[in-house]
Formats: sequence, structure tokens, C-alpha cells
Amino acid sequence: MRWRDIATHQPTLAAAATEKLIKPGVLLIGTTRRDGTARISGVEPLIMDGELWLSMMSSSAKAHDLRRDPRILLHSIVTGPEPAAEIKARGRVRIESGRDVQERYAAAVASEIGWQPVVGKFTLFAVDIDDVSYIGYDPDTHGQHVARWPADTEFIRPATTPTSLGKPQPVRRLLKD
Repeated sequence: MRWRDIATHQPTLAAAATEKLIKPGVLLIGTTRRDGTARISGVEPLIMDGELWLSMMSSSAKAHDLRRDPRILLHSIVTGPEPAAEIKARGRVRIESGRDVQERYAAAVASEIGWQPVVGKFTLFAVDIDDVSYIGYDPDTHGQHVARWPADTEFIRPATTPTSLGKPQPVRRLLKD
């Protein structure tokens, strides 16, 4: 699915995902190295034409990983132990080599992010999202609030001790029916 699909079908979740994943200007991606181990890298996201785009140096290890294996995990930046929410998205990337798309992307990046990518000097990936997860602190129970879409799962796991969570209790706060 495209970013616009999340915004259309689950606007509250999309707003939280935009706030935590896109707005900071950098997110973490997980790729798979040739030997099968994980690689975590930072990358600047951009929403353009209702899609999530990632660009990177063509010779970077993360770009090589994605050309070999298009599976990707996106994770929001967590900056401290405060009760914060995390956004995770799983999916696959597809390479966009069309000059017109790269030119529009470069113009959008220059306008929104402030740096000038040179067309033909970067690898551009569009992210096809399979699943989005929200994991946050629930102040009412001092537990964990989880929402996943399109699995259409949302629940609270109340704290039972400072380091333990209880059984999931269904809620509807982020996902709409």
C-alpha cells in the first residue's frame, strides 16, 4: 500500500505516523546484509505524490542491501526514555529510475528539506508498505498502547509491575472501524 492509503483509511494513525516517522526529518531503516544479518541506517524520508520516498547514495551499503533484497523496516527515532510512541512500518521498496520522477523528487527535497540532490547521482526508492504499527505509552494504565494496520488490531496492555505487562485489552483510539 502507499502512504496515501494509510492517510485515507486510517487518518488518526497516519497523523501519528507522520508526526513520529516523517516530521523529525530522519528515520531508521533496517535492511538485510548479504550474510543475512541486520543493518540499521538513517535516511531522510519525503512524502511526494502520496508515496513515501527514500533516497541514498548509490554506492552506500544500504542501497546495495535494498537492490539485493527489497524488504525494509522503518522505525521512528527514539530520543530518550520518556513515555514516547514509536512507529514501525514494514514493506518493500522499488527503485524509481525515471528521470522525471527523480527531477520532481530533487525539486521537492530542495524545497522541503533544503539540500540539492543531483539527478542521476542517487538511488531513489518508493516504499510499498505492508504493515504499520504504533507502540506507545498508555498514561491511564502505565502500560503499552499498540495499534497495527491493516491487521486492524488495537489494544492496551496495562502494567502489572514496573517491568511487566498484563493481557491485551481491546480499545479503539487510533484505528477507525
